[in-house]
Amino acid sequence: MRKGTLLILLLLGTFGFAQKAFFPDRNEDWKTLEVVSNAFDIKKLDEAVQFAMDNEYSGSRDLRRAILKGFEREPFHEILGPTKKRGGPAGMILKNGYLVKSWGDTGRVDMTFSVTKSFLSTVAGLAYDRKLIGKVSDKVGDYVWDGTFNGEHNSKITWEHVLQQNSDWSGELFGIKDWADRPPKEGSLDDWRLRVLREPGTVMEYNDVRVNVLAYSLTHVWRKPLPMVLKEHLMDRIGASTTWRWFGYKKAWTTIDGVQMKSVTGGGHSGGGIFISTEDMARFGHLFLNRGNWNGTQIISEDWIKMAVAPSKPNNNYGYMWWLNLEGTRQWEGVPETVFYAAGFGGNFIVVDWKNDLVVVTRWLEPNKIGEFMRMVSASVR
Repeated sequence: MRKGTLLILLLLGTFGFAQKAFFPDRNEDWKTLEVVSNAFDIKKLDEAVQFAMDNEYSGSRDLRRAILKGFEREPFHEILGPTKKRGGPAGMILKNGYLVKSWGDTGRVDMTFSVTKSFLSTVAGLAYDRKLIGKVSDKVGDYVWDGTFNGEHNSKITWEHVLQQNSDWSGELFGIKDWADRPPKEGSLDDWRLRVLREPGTVMEYNDVRVNVLAYSLTHVWRKPLPMVLKEHLMDRIGASTTWRWFGYKKAWTTIDGVQMKSVTGGGHSGGGIFISTEDMARFGHLFLNRGNWNGTQIISEDWIKMAVAPSKPNNNYGYMWWLNLEGTRQWEGVPETVFYAAGFGGNFIVVDWKNDLVVVTRWLEPNKIGEFMRMVSASVR
């Protein structure tokens, strides 16, 4: 063997960032990155982790109280699904599947709120890969014909519109009216109720009722409860634990093929959503870091992932229920534009950094501190 070739092999074996990606089996601990100092400035990395621990979300650890306070402006708001008291700050930083840093109780199961939306859009991707959905430009009403998408406006809505949160779907689902969810700061109840509808695809509006319409529609497409779909086709295949759960509202039932099924939620601001550990969140992020491939098996197509993290026309920072770190009002300066992330109430984040082969999960971080935290993490990468 030539000396030059031997030197290259020795270097590849020495530097942790050249290690082959690691994919832990179920109940297997994440392996630690070898020689972390070759890939990170340890001092800067420790400062970033300490920053996350020192800036805990300021809301109550009793999430029922935090929810009612956080959404008190919504008319008729009430808690309709399960909630759970939360733990303290926790997180993990992975490089190429190897653990770099962790803090807090990473095995604790907590609510994730709108992080659930990124799981929900992935269930749509699984349906797309199996041709249960033909094209994202298809009208949802051609698949769900029970009246949910009736009317001149709602009949125009496509799968892409609901995935990008720019459908402006109008109606009521499980007792909640679309206009009562996150109403504008201006105006009154009558203004919100009698608003002019916007053409689907033209204006993004973050709205859990419309997200729950997507979950309801996908339940009818799959003809089975979405937690079963997620478990069978994704979570079991990436070795996730048996501790995560996905809940809906108490009265969110639908009948398909003569069987009553619970329609789950895409968030938790009225209760429900995905309850999950930091470690299982990291597995989900690691799947997306590897563009849908888990240890040689393609779980979700790379084509879908490309679509999911492409910017929508109304909002350059939003794809298929993933936030994108592109130029716009949500961009984190000093962080690569290849970054995309799932975000939830109370400071829950799964951040995927394709440029640096990183997955960062942080929980119960004061939400307005996430940009600064990620700048610190990015600055620590050698």
